[in-house]
Amino acid sequence: MSLVTLFALIRKEFLQALRDKRMMAMLLAVPVIQLVLFGYAANLEIQHIETVVVDLDGSAESRSLIEGLGADGTYRLLPASDVSYAQDQLVRGLASLAVIVPREFGRDLDAGRAASVQVLVDGSDPSRAIGASGAVEQYVTQLGLRAEAERLAQAGLGPIATIRLEPRLLYNPALKSRRFMVPGTAASILLIITTIVTAMGLAREREVGTMEQLLVTPMSPLVLMIGKMLPYAVFGFIDEGIILVVGNLLFDVPLRGSVLVILVASLAYLIATLGLGLLVSTASRTQQQALMGGFFVILPAMLLSGFMTPIDAMPAWIRPLTWLNPMRYFVEIVRSVLLRGASLVEVMRPLVILLAIGFAVMAVATLRFRKQLL
Repeated sequence: MSLVTLFALIRKEFLQALRDKRMMAMLLAVPVIQLVLFGYAANLEIQHIETVVVDLDGSAESRSLIEGLGADGTYRLLPASDVSYAQDQLVRGLASLAVIVPREFGRDLDAGRAASVQVLVDGSDPSRAIGASGAVEQYVTQLGLRAEAERLAQAGLGPIATIRLEPRLLYNPALKSRRFMVPGTAASILLIITTIVTAMGLAREREVGTMEQLLVTPMSPLVLMIGKMLPYAVFGFIDEGIILVVGNLLFDVPLRGSVLVILVASLAYLIATLGLGLLVSTASRTQQQALMGGFFVILPAMLLSGFMTPIDAMPAWIRPLTWLNPMRYFVEIVRSVLLRGASLVEVMRPLVILLAIGFAVMAVATLRFRKQLL
């Protein structure tokens, strides 16, 4: 009898969701739109940096330095005649970098003396500033070694003894940031959709008075809770599949591991996110409260997941909070499976932790839910 009641409730939830065009848009269309927008917008690659160049030397060496700097498209060079103009461009936010070649730069190089180049960097965006200044430093260092080697060759001396680094980039040879960001975006989208929809759906039932009508039917609170949540879990799996396909087609995110591992991790993650939605709904009386409560949970979860910033870079006192964050472990699993082709054994530790967190959250939410109904 309980199974018949459960299937009837699930059918009712599916029909209600399918008839609600706004709900279907939120469940299916919005995740795709968010993934596409964020995938294209969240580009961490250092390209086309507005760079003001002041060549006070005007020598062949300084011109060669500047031409090489703008050769690969990393920097968009804006010539200037004086230093004050370059500083003004940085202050006004029209440039992120200023390269100043001093007088006698070419003469110092020809004489074998150390030649300096000044670089002014806008540090208001630390990540961009570090990448931009690091690329300039690497380029100038290589240019200096090449010039010294040429000078020694002209003098009939042997080459400089150098240590050559030969890196081999694994899993993402082109260093495309989107391959790193899209799996995290998928985790954040699932968190938002399932938590908010679950919390608001149950709050709506309570707000419009239909929850009391369900309570007078011959079903237990546990059957009611499962029947209300299973349809959203199905939509969560559909969203995950859509995200994987769109990520592969648009952003070239590979699928090197097993789809089965992704599905198991998604199930564990959905248990946690649906439990969070249920927990938020037990503390909400209206849909507005459920919406605000959902975002109160979602924003810390995203910030503490390692989605955009490494967890190791966080302060030591805040890292223990990430141990209770289900999104952290799901992001770790998805990135490992998609990019590195990790097997089930290799992601077993974060998967077990994710399952434990999911069941713990669901247990607490169920107890609160049953207490309110009874």
